[in-house]
Amino acid sequence: MADIKDIYQEQESAEETFRDHLSTVDKEGKRVWVYPKKPKGRFTNYRTLVSSFLLLFLFGAPFVKIDGQPFLLFDIFERKFVIFGQVFWPQDFFLFVIGMLASLVFIILFTVVFGRIFCGWICPQTIFMEGVFRKIEYWIEGDYMAQKKLDRQPWDKEKILKKGSKHFLFILISTFIMHTFMAYLVGVDKVWEIIQGGPSENTGGFIAMVVFTGLFYGVFSWMREQVCTTICPYGRLQGVLLDRQSVVVAYDHQRGENRAKFRKDENREAQGKGDCIDCKQCVYVCPTGIDIRNGTQLECVNCTACIDACDSIMDRIGKPRGLVRYASEQNIADKKPFQFTTRMRAYSGVLILLIGVLVTLLLVRSDFETTILRTPGILYQEREDGMITNLYQVNMVNKTNNAMDVRFELLEPEGQIEMVGGQIDLAEQGVGEGAFFVIIDPANLEKMSSKIEIGVYSGEELVETVSTKFLGPAN
Repeated sequence: MADIKDIYQEQESAEETFRDHLSTVDKEGKRVWVYPKKPKGRFTNYRTLVSSFLLLFLFGAPFVKIDGQPFLLFDIFERKFVIFGQVFWPQDFFLFVIGMLASLVFIILFTVVFGRIFCGWICPQTIFMEGVFRKIEYWIEGDYMAQKKLDRQPWDKEKILKKGSKHFLFILISTFIMHTFMAYLVGVDKVWEIIQGGPSENTGGFIAMVVFTGLFYGVFSWMREQVCTTICPYGRLQGVLLDRQSVVVAYDHQRGENRAKFRKDENREAQGKGDCIDCKQCVYVCPTGIDIRNGTQLECVNCTACIDACDSIMDRIGKPRGLVRYASEQNIADKKPFQFTTRMRAYSGVLILLIGVLVTLLLVRSDFETTILRTPGILYQEREDGMITNLYQVNMVNKTNNAMDVRFELLEPEGQIEMVGGQIDLAEQGVGEGAFFVIIDPANLEKMSSKIEIGVYSGEELVETVSTKFLGPAN
């Protein structure tokens, strides 16, 4: 009991100077370890449901296939990307750029309107930290006071057993996360081949897995909230994105101040006391170690743990909930309801425009793409029969799940095509290349550089028409 009392006294002493320094750094500049109290409440339950769904999706998506293609695959090694069963190649990079712009504007819009809600509810760092690793820590070591006591006690049998078990599970889960991450990059089948082959057959892949497993383990066992407060730039964007109309996790200082300890049967209003009883439960549950009563801070990830903690205290003392809640500064200070501002409308307009462009491009996207270019450095040639020839290089991408036998025909002007090295056979989701001569009678050429159209056929079906230039003698 003496150890626990000492811990409480040190915690209260540190909170008296909370505004004077970062909560995770002491006067010597050394890191202060954060021991958040285990949260519970309605928002915690909602976040648990969201986390469970996202974790199920993350670990399950690599095993789902649509028409033989993985649900999601980002194979940067073969430059092949599969999204919702649809295959995208480097030729579709512009779609990726537009999609990323739309995602960026979407996050900015959500930050402008709802603050850092992405961090608290959807960010993988928060999902894994609070939804997996922190729960294991609570299960093995107990709540925050028990964890502090365990860290202070000598390395006896109990401490070795608990710490060893925790870190063993952390490493095991980090390994599982790494294999899942690799499955998104190279596919489940390839990951299984690497596992079966062992380190001797896949030395590079094995080293990469060990390194990234160590990285994940370090982030979730040691770095933790430091990733959000010192590495991730998103928290610093709040300074330029948030305004008085943005909805964030906020403390209602109008209602809470002046804060004072709770006394049973007292008339707090008559004594000029606010609803905040200075219990500091909102501080104890914060995973980044801040006091939400100090206002919006870059460390706040909008995890809502402080809302649940405060609501539980309000229920116990017979006060209405919402002393800490989702609200804007304008809502708290001026008692004004939420308003959709001009800036929010502007971001929404840009977002709708980008989504519209992206959807349109996806709808008109071709399943087959051909690039035909004249062979550089080679001029036209004149045959003995007087016909003019140009040599072309062709690169083809088959984005469908069906193999294709490809042939070419000159559509305009009249002429013929002579393949070099035979026809091009395209495998499903395959890439092919080849060369051919285009042969045209000079009488059909109107100028030195003429536009020609080449038809790309699969069987009897015209799948694509490609325009290019043909060089000939000046008439």
